[in-house]
Amino acid sequence: MKQLLLTLGLLASLSAPGLAPEGVAATTARGVHKAPYGKLPDGTAVDQYTLVNANGLTAKIITYGALMTEFHVPDRYGTLGDVVLGFDNLDQYVKGHPYFGATIGRVGNRIAKGKFTLDGKTYTLACNDGPNHLHGGIRGFDKVVWTAQPVKAKDGVAVRFTYVSPDGEEGYPGTLTATVVYTLTDANELRLDYTAKTDKATPVNLTNHSYWNLAGEGDILNHVLHFNADDYTPVDDTLIPTGQIAPVKGTVMDFTQPKTIGSRLLELNNSPRGYDHNYVLNGKAGKLRPAVSVYDRTSGRLLEILTDQPGVQFYSGNFLDGTLKGKRGAVYHQYHGFCLETQHYPDSANQPAFPSTILRPGKTYRTTTVHRFSVQSTRAPGATW
Repeated sequence: MKQLLLTLGLLASLSAPGLAPEGVAATTARGVHKAPYGKLPDGTAVDQYTLVNANGLTAKIITYGALMTEFHVPDRYGTLGDVVLGFDNLDQYVKGHPYFGATIGRVGNRIAKGKFTLDGKTYTLACNDGPNHLHGGIRGFDKVVWTAQPVKAKDGVAVRFTYVSPDGEEGYPGTLTATVVYTLTDANELRLDYTAKTDKATPVNLTNHSYWNLAGEGDILNHVLHFNADDYTPVDDTLIPTGQIAPVKGTVMDFTQPKTIGSRLLELNNSPRGYDHNYVLNGKAGKLRPAVSVYDRTSGRLLEILTDQPGVQFYSGNFLDGTLKGKRGAVYHQYHGFCLETQHYPDSANQPAFPSTILRPGKTYRTTTVHRFSVQSTRAPGATW
C-alpha cells in the first residue's frame, strides 16, 4: 500500500507526542469542561464542551451542529494558535455560514437534482445548491442541536454527540440515530468516530466540515499539500461526478508529491476558481490509512489525516468572499481556509459503480477519521519544499 512520504518521515524534525514544548502551560486543566454557549431563537439551550489534552491542545465543540468552533495547537515556538475558521458567538452561526466546523449529515456532499431511487422508490430532497442537494438539505445535521455526554477514553478525553433524525426529515427515509465521538488524545490526535443505525434503508455519509488554516490567519495558498490518492472523480459544471475515475498524474489535481495548494490553482477553470473535488484514496476502504497531509512552513504545523473512508473532498475555500467576519474580527476572504472532508464519493446514491452509502436495518454504520498534529522545528533537509 502506498503511504504518504510525510508519514514515512519526509520531515526530519517532527515533535514527539508531547507537542507542546516543556514549560508551555495549558490554558485549562486536562479534561472535558462544559459551559453554556447561548440559546436558539426558540429558547433551546446550546452548550460548549472544551476538550484539553495533557499537552495543552484544546478543542471546543458546541451542541449546535456538533460543531467545532475552535482548535488550538502550538506552532514550532510553542505558541498556541486557533487553526479553524468560525465565529465568536452562537448568533453568528444561526444566521448562516458555509458549514464552519460542522458535523454534516444525513448525507454529506451533493446528490444530483435532489433525487435518488432506493428499493424501487424515488425520494425527492431539497435542492439547496443550485440544481442539487447539498450536505443533508436546508436543515441538515449542522443546524440541529445534538445531545452530548463526556465519555471515557483510554488515551485522552472525549465527548459523544448524538442526534436522532426522524423518518422523513429533509426527505430521507427511516429514523436514523447518529453519533460522533470527538476524542482529543494525548498523542495530539483529534479522532472522530461516527456511528449510525436506522429502521429503514437510507443513504448515510457523515463527515466534518472544519475549515483549517494552519497559519491561523491569511490565505492557505502556501500550505504544502500531499495526497495519498492517484485518482479523483471528475465533475460536471454543477460539481456532480461524471461517474469516471480518472488519474491525477500530470493534471492540476496531482498532489501525489508535496506542493503548495496555490501552485497550480489558477489553471483551474471553474467559477469561483479553486479546488472542490473528491480524491479517491489509495489503499483499501474500511482500513484506517494515511490519506492526506498539510504543512505550513511559517508556523511549522503539520496536519496528517488518516481515515477508513474511500475518499476525501478537498475544498480550497473558493466561495469565501470577504463578507463574513469571524473570530476576533477576522475577515474571511477567498482561500482563507481549506476543508478535507473524509467521505464516500459525491452522488453515490445515484452512481452504482461508486462504493455504496446505503445503510439497512440491523446494520451499523461506522467510520473513523484521525487528525494528527505535530510541528517541525526547522526546515527538513532534502524536503521538496
